[in-house]
Amino acid sequence: MAKYFYFTRHGQTVWNVENKICGATDIALTDLGHQQAVELGERILKEGIKIDEILYSPLMRAADTAKHISEVTGIPAREELRLKEQNFGKYESTPRNGEEFKRAKQDFVCRYEGGESMLQLCQRIYNLLDDIKKEDKVYLLVAHNGISRAIESYVRDMSNEEFAGFGIKNCELRKYEF
Repeated sequence: MAKYFYFTRHGQTVWNVENKICGATDIALTDLGHQQAVELGERILKEGIKIDEILYSPLMRAADTAKHISEVTGIPAREELRLKEQNFGKYESTPRNGEEFKRAKQDFVCRYEGGESMLQLCQRIYNLLDDIKKEDKVYLLVAHNGISRAIESYVRDMSNEEFAGFGIKNCELRKYEF
């Protein structure tokens, strides 16, 4: 049984630079985002971080990040549909720090008019983590900021405010223990 796994958020996108919510919208990496992914792969090699397989979101920003890491490290990578970012419905492409969105993010059963609720997101991420925990492999999950919140809440108790405000930087590498 796996005792730990790694998580990283995709490299920088244009909408990250513009402080817009990407969500399920398929946004490409910037040149810096591609560079961040290559540098993370180099760091994994240099530090001798043991990873058996990379699982990545189907959205191009995460898929491209994972493919760069895989090319640099030689670690096999495959798509995992459950790692797709939360669909923020009407809030996609709006300012990340918009007041209405900040309030809506704390309503965990809200589907954001056409989107996916926080509870739905957590269900699919928790199911994925339950599945990989049973395997004797160390995974690197390459996904999104919304996914990082769900993963963080899987491993530690958080208040609603902590959950809604949690996030990690582009290509930040985190190790989680089960």
